[in-house]
Amino acid sequence: MDFTFSDEQQQFRDALRRYLDKESAFEARQRIVASEAGVDEKHWRAFAELGLLALPVPEAQGGFDGGPVDMLVVMQELGRALVVEPYWATAVGIEALRLAGDAGELLERAGRGEIRFAVAFHEPHARYDLFDLRTIANADGDRFTLDGTKSMVQHGAQADHWIVPARIDGEVALFIVDKNAANVRIAEYRTIDGQRAATLTFDKTPATRLGGRGTGAATFERIADYATFLVCAEALGALDALNRATVDYTKERQQFGMPIARFQVLQHRMVDMLIHAEQARSITYLAAARYLDDDAATRARAISAAKVRVGQAARFVGQQAVQLHGGMGMTNELPAAHWFKRLSIIETTLGDVDHHLARFASLPTFAITEGRTA
Repeated sequence: MDFTFSDEQQQFRDALRRYLDKESAFEARQRIVASEAGVDEKHWRAFAELGLLALPVPEAQGGFDGGPVDMLVVMQELGRALVVEPYWATAVGIEALRLAGDAGELLERAGRGEIRFAVAFHEPHARYDLFDLRTIANADGDRFTLDGTKSMVQHGAQADHWIVPARIDGEVALFIVDKNAANVRIAEYRTIDGQRAATLTFDKTPATRLGGRGTGAATFERIADYATFLVCAEALGALDALNRATVDYTKERQQFGMPIARFQVLQHRMVDMLIHAEQARSITYLAAARYLDDDAATRARAISAAKVRVGQAARFVGQQAVQLHGGMGMTNELPAAHWFKRLSIIETTLGDVDHHLARFASLPTFAITEGRTA
């Protein structure tokens, strides 16, 4: 399988990298994290001008109809630069609306950078089980209201609309809720990686249903797979940056009158870090190719396999980088600590290693027969 990016994808990547290197350097990023808003409107406008926001939007709504590989290019650069803007949350929301086949006007506005989305995947009691839903939708004719609580909604307070899964008449359905709807409580907080999240509480909150009856569960699972793939791609950028920062630091740090990069045992550890990152890259690229597969089990198997390998790489590379940086690796003054924190959050986003191993093994096409995997 050819994983070479096209000329257009490479040019897009280079343009984004130049912008991030100039406008979103580490010191600027730290100022944004410490600000009350936690995001920078200037960056969001620039993302719209660069075409990042229109990239996942269908052509019918004025977008570029970018596929998983296009998004892979973008997310790697955002991970490398430790971007804290709500791009991931909005891109996942755009995919949710695309899959549901609704809200064309909202997609057009999102592509222009006028509105943002967030998908409320989690509930306080459910850990990683996306279908353990206690949020209930009630129908009154053609109108719906929601009752329940969603936790750890990434950039929930920055979103203009939330995509909310809920149960109605025993089945899973997706709803869209306006941030200004009645009877919503928002509790925002900063996560350890400098991002923002929120707990949303609905109390007879007006909502609009997305998609037809009987399609909610399959659509919701596919949205979760898309979101999982995107954070895996983001992790690749963070892993690359952390590996490079570690090599550079070991060339500067002196011990016994020489750079510690000359110690063979440390060279071996850095090679192991690189191997982990390259294995994570290979399986994530495969997941990008498999996401569009019509067979749900094939898609889920590739996504979960990528999340497992990325999670393992995130922990190994992060821990080794901190050790090789010494005490400095734990300080907020060095970017290495922040890549490690972001990778730690990615490792547990939408399921940790154990969760996705169990999911992989539970898929109907995975079986152990006569001592071999079939």
